[in-house]
Amino acid sequence: MLSEQSAVTVRATLPVVGASLGEITDRFYDGLFAAHPELLRSMFNRANQAAGTQRQALAGSIAAFASYLVDHPDERPDVMLNRIAHKHASLGVTPEQYKVVHEHLFAAIVEVLGDAVTPEVAAAWDEVYWLMANALIAIEKRLYEASGQTGWRTWEVAGRVEETADVATFQLRPADGGPVPDFRAGQYVSVRVELPDGARQIRQYSLSAAPGSPLRQISVKRVQDDTAPDGEVSGHLHAHVHEGDVLELSAPYGDLVLNATDEPLLLASAGIGVTPMIAMLEQLARTGHGSPVTVVHADRTPGTHALRGDHEGFAAKLPESAVHFWYENEAPESAHTGRVDLAGVAVAPGTRAYLCGPLPFMRAVRTQLIGKGVAPADIHYEVFGPDLWLAQN
Repeated sequence: MLSEQSAVTVRATLPVVGASLGEITDRFYDGLFAAHPELLRSMFNRANQAAGTQRQALAGSIAAFASYLVDHPDERPDVMLNRIAHKHASLGVTPEQYKVVHEHLFAAIVEVLGDAVTPEVAAAWDEVYWLMANALIAIEKRLYEASGQTGWRTWEVAGRVEETADVATFQLRPADGGPVPDFRAGQYVSVRVELPDGARQIRQYSLSAAPGSPLRQISVKRVQDDTAPDGEVSGHLHAHVHEGDVLELSAPYGDLVLNATDEPLLLASAGIGVTPMIAMLEQLARTGHGSPVTVVHADRTPGTHALRGDHEGFAAKLPESAVHFWYENEAPESAHTGRVDLAGVAVAPGTRAYLCGPLPFMRAVRTQLIGKGVAPADIHYEVFGPDLWLAQN
């Protein structure tokens, strides 16, 4: 993996580079979009760029990868790489684009660090970059080959269901009349739409029904935030997409998947993070999973709990299930009020946990699960949007 000479140089310069990564990524994206404005219009999420979250995620992933190589020079962080590669594949990232990123990233590094970037430093960090880039290119190549789909496929909206005031489910079938490809419960698809200004923006949405259906289903929450711009794509879907309309979808991707297992499971979600959990629960109900399944969900009120009927219904079909819902307000007697507290929740030995929801929620649940004896390696998560878990460590 990382050569001994480069490992010494990266270890020595990591504190300086790490401290400057925020400024480096700012300069990188500014230069990249100045040279290639089409990337901001047609690949990168404009809202995440405006909020700075994508820049934080990039800085976090670079720092985490470099630190891992220094500490484990003969290994690579495959879990992190797989997560990134699935997201890249859903966007249609190509090997050629890594060369473009390299050009602008290293220009930003030189611009920020100046004379500190000696030939030895540049060579060492160049090695880090291409170790990461080539690993991602190889993983993405395998993902593209496995999906059997190149580019975008057109799907027709066969039905639309208003789950809550802010969540709509879109039931989709291939517009070409062809087969619905298989996928794994927990995966997502990218949806590309053309907005009024001509930009083609892409967002990822979890598949909210189990594999095996003649239709594919996504459940989309309209993003409305007083502290940030409303969601461009979610708002477009809610306002303009109805039965008979068409959407462009990628193949299914995502590494938070329900593996065939007899182990006890815990599925924890908050808000719209419920969507991959519904697909998992439906699959467990179909296959007759016999081990304990603990369902945990947090929401503002029962009325904002999207797919609540499916959540309860699929769990009820499992022979050993326990359902625990928390609501901030209007909690019925069968639910809890406030934030998720697992103190009174039984967690079977050997439990494998899947988490999806806002980062503070997942951090809190993960900490509680570890306190109950769940192995960290058995806790898996999905972040909607840029993965800031690493960036905040």
